[in-house]
Amino acid sequence: MKYMDLSQALLSADTSLLLIVDMQEKLLPAIQDADALCVRVGRLAQAARLVSVPVMATEHWPEKIGPTHAGLLLPDDSVVTKTHFNACREPEFLQDWPAGRRRVLLTGTEAHICVLQTGLGLAQAGYDPVLVVDGIGSRRSADLQAACHRWRRYGLETITSEMAMYEWLETPENPAFRQVLSLVK
Repeated sequence: MKYMDLSQALLSADTSLLLIVDMQEKLLPAIQDADALCVRVGRLAQAARLVSVPVMATEHWPEKIGPTHAGLLLPDDSVVTKTHFNACREPEFLQDWPAGRRRVLLTGTEAHICVLQTGLGLAQAGYDPVLVVDGIGSRRSADLQAACHRWRRYGLETITSEMAMYEWLETPENPAFRQVLSLVK
């Protein structure tokens, strides 16, 4: 068990960051069920902003693959351009990381390449990556399954987008509860 102290088991909006990995215009048509994936990640990003969780994205060679899919990011969200599959290998990626944001929820494409390599890189750098299993995609289902299997092999945490939203809220008394609830329904 990774968390012997169960007080650390649940996500906190104060320590989380949502990372959208390479959900780019020219890549998405090749991803299985890309439209539904964009909807799920978009809802999670909206919920994150409602509870003050920063949203960040990576774009792999945007001059070739295009920008992040419209509707996933807002102008205030941070975007890091990269050429490495593992975003942690880019000097600027961790440079301006928001203070105290150790739990990094990863979404995006492709699950078995950039998402997996970035998650492993974050773990190696001392962060706590959390794979949002309904927020990742690949071209082939076998690659997606292999990514999830490998993620767990290294003892990394998995979660669903709805689990994250409710953990961030903590209580229906949270001022953002009704707005987040409308995203879930």
